[in-house]
Amino acid sequence: MMNTPAPTDIRLHQKSRYLEISFADGQTFKLPCEFLRVHSPSAEVRGHGRGQEVLQVGKEDVNIVAIEPVGQYAVKLFFDDGHNSGLFDWGLLHRYGEHQDEMWQAYLERLKAAGHERRASGPAPVQTEESDS
Repeated sequence: MMNTPAPTDIRLHQKSRYLEISFADGQTFKLPCEFLRVHSPSAEVRGHGRGQEVLQVGKEDVNIVAIEPVGQYAVKLFFDDGHNSGLFDWGLLHRYGEHQDEMWQAYLERLKAAGHERRASGPAPVQTEESDS
């Protein structure tokens, strides 16, 4: 955690439903609200131990309504579905940015295995710089 670069800028894009976070190492990540909600570090999502994770479904249209700093190491995100119990520290957000694609694919696979289908109305949480044409 000590090697995690500090964020230099955090911007919430409510209309597009993503959090843009830039770090001192020059990397900038666009993390969709849905992605952050389904991967919340809260006990409600992660459970209290291995194998106790709770699959989050129906979060395609979730948005962040507020961001509250927690000391010099994290932010608390307030989602419009009432969820606000996860603390997103800088290391976690940086890891989420670096591993967003594989984390999202794993989430989609868990949804499918549980018999759920993601509605297409929300923005697809793969926010890369190259186009998908």
